[in-house]
Amino acid sequence: MSVYVITGASRGIGFGFLSHFSEDPKNLVVGLVRDKAGTEKKVAAELGERPNVHILHADLTSYASLKQAAADTAPIVGDRGVDYLVANGAFVSQFDAYDPIGALGDKVEELEDVSAKIFQTNVVGNIHLFNLFLPLVLKGKVKKVIAISSGHADLDMINDLEIDIGPLYAASKAALNVIVAKFNAQYKKDGVLFLSVSPGVVDVDHHNDHVTPEQLGRIGSFMGKLSSYAPHFKGPVPVDEAVRLIQSTWEKASIDTGFGGAFVSQYGNKQWI
Repeated sequence: MSVYVITGASRGIGFGFLSHFSEDPKNLVVGLVRDKAGTEKKVAAELGERPNVHILHADLTSYASLKQAAADTAPIVGDRGVDYLVANGAFVSQFDAYDPIGALGDKVEELEDVSAKIFQTNVVGNIHLFNLFLPLVLKGKVKKVIAISSGHADLDMINDLEIDIGPLYAASKAALNVIVAKFNAQYKKDGVLFLSVSPGVVDVDHHNDHVTPEQLGRIGSFMGKLSSYAPHFKGPVPVDEAVRLIQSTWEKASIDTGFGGAFVSQYGNKQWI
């Protein structure tokens, strides 16, 4: 019987977490989303009546909404607190998804605007999330804060495979990993595990429209590099498989086993695929 709070729970891996954990009626699952009404409709249509699911409004770009979400979560979880805070929500922009950083330099205003939104959402928003929900995490029995990161943030992988696409997104996830480590440095003594986990390549719908032939070529090149890195790679894995792998890793991870502030793959190591 555990209490989960999941950001970005309206779709993709976030909705996968919400669906998976709420299958056990003894669990309590709070999903934080921007579109509360739309997500509630989706939950009703796809999951049916699950009284252990609560959907609350929260936007990672709005401190006020995150503060309100934490306040609204407190009476839902009560004295149980929050066992698992899963920072899954993120902003993925098509602007840099398929291009190297050198191709973005002439688009000055868009580069600055997208960078600001990516870092506000993926980094600053999660700082606020952790700070605001930490009192509830400290009340929980498990005390685990999991940030969903990306193998794109691994410097060795970037350099060894010469992966040049998605530079702004990768930088934001690398910054998030540092934030997770900094929270670990402060709260390790309180028994809170802060951990960054990459989900691997997952079959979710991310900005696949309006892709140019040149960008398609870069995607093909990227997938080829992944195949050379991991010959067993056959393509994106289903969401439910990714959810099980990530959960298995964070369940085994602990401060005592050296995972505090770590950045690992879905397998609990540095094998990103």
